[in-house]
Amino acid sequence: MKPKNLVSKTRDIRATYNYNPTIAVVGLGYVGLPVTLGFSKKYQVIGYDVKPERIHSLKQHVDTTNQVTSQSLKDASIEFTLDATRLHVCDVIIICVPTPLNEKQEPDLSHLINASKTVGENMRRNTVIIYESTVFPGATEEVCIPLLEKCSTLHCGQDFFVGYSPERINPGDTSHTFSTTEKIVAAQDKQTLDKIYALYQSVIDAKVFKASSIPVAEAAKLVENTQRDINIAFMNELSIIFRHLGLQTHEVLEAARTKWNFIPFNPGLVGGHCIGVDPYYFIYKAKQEGYTPELMTIARSVNDRMSTEVVSIVNRYIEEKGYNHNGLKVGLLGLTFKEDVPDLRNSKSIEIGHKLQNDGLHVVAYDPIINQQDLPEDFNLPIVEKEDLINFDIIILAVSHKQFREMHDDDFYNLFKDNTGLIVDVKGLCTNRVFGESIEIISL
Repeated sequence: MKPKNLVSKTRDIRATYNYNPTIAVVGLGYVGLPVTLGFSKKYQVIGYDVKPERIHSLKQHVDTTNQVTSQSLKDASIEFTLDATRLHVCDVIIICVPTPLNEKQEPDLSHLINASKTVGENMRRNTVIIYESTVFPGATEEVCIPLLEKCSTLHCGQDFFVGYSPERINPGDTSHTFSTTEKIVAAQDKQTLDKIYALYQSVIDAKVFKASSIPVAEAAKLVENTQRDINIAFMNELSIIFRHLGLQTHEVLEAARTKWNFIPFNPGLVGGHCIGVDPYYFIYKAKQEGYTPELMTIARSVNDRMSTEVVSIVNRYIEEKGYNHNGLKVGLLGLTFKEDVPDLRNSKSIEIGHKLQNDGLHVVAYDPIINQQDLPEDFNLPIVEKEDLINFDIIILAVSHKQFREMHDDDFYNLFKDNTGLIVDVKGLCTNRVFGESIEIISL
């Protein structure tokens, strides 16, 4: 149920602005599809994407990202299309395209640039354009608006209007959804800001926060994920130190959490499209302004090398046991960047598999939820089915998918050859298990 102060705002948008907009969402991935579904509950919505297979599956009420259910797609009245000219009928266009990194770990704005060109070529006068894609401070005004003006031959602030509302979609999280998570909005002027505020507040049950400017909202998004990256880097460095000291990281953290103001973070692999990417956008922009951020850069370095740390754990174990690399079979459990999410972008688990393979180990991978067509082009690990998980010498428990969380001790024992070997427990799933001395467990 909506709080009373939000109900009135929901009703006011049409009365205040005489405004019942047709809304387009450009980019129907992990962010765009929940946004599309959220607005479709009150407005006519067009969902546009450049991928034919994505549009086809959505028309069949199938979301391959597992963000929304088939039933919710069936119940929604959304026009999914590959036809960019349909943007011309829209009053509001929300851009939710990916903003990854290039090979130099610098911002890759190609999707954003192409989307801005497409929107500029197809929008009409008085359209409100809202960017949700994560960018460095200033990108919307310095990169996107000039493209919109050039491709539309219209003038921003006069013929069309621009705002920014950074996405806060957390893949796999059913508690913090588009409609229940507090939202930031910003715009080029007060009138546009008020309109965007009312629009989002009409479909969001949580608060909507008005940022003072578009660059402030852009920066706030980067701060959210960069803060997490730094905290995880601290935990990862602690875990390395504790292994040298012969201490269990989870035991130390369990004790430390008894302090009332301790911030609970855990060590782990940092991949995906947010925490492992956003700090580089900050670093890039800061360097453009003549400053190199030291803390952010070091944190990124620590987190990026954790896949190498896992490989080192395996190699130290092999050396201590006097084994031959070529005779050992390794099972890599989990390939995605996050539990219960089929997203493979920037997967550190895949990095681990390839590095172990390069060291001469026989590595096979298993992941119960991936879409194999999404595997990167350079992926060359054999993928097996659940029934083929047998006769391993080493298990890398890389991702805590539900299936792995629900495994019992006997289930793990049965994966090993002669019930002996090593489990590298990246996600801390085995901390409360009692294995015999025949199976060694090393956690991050």
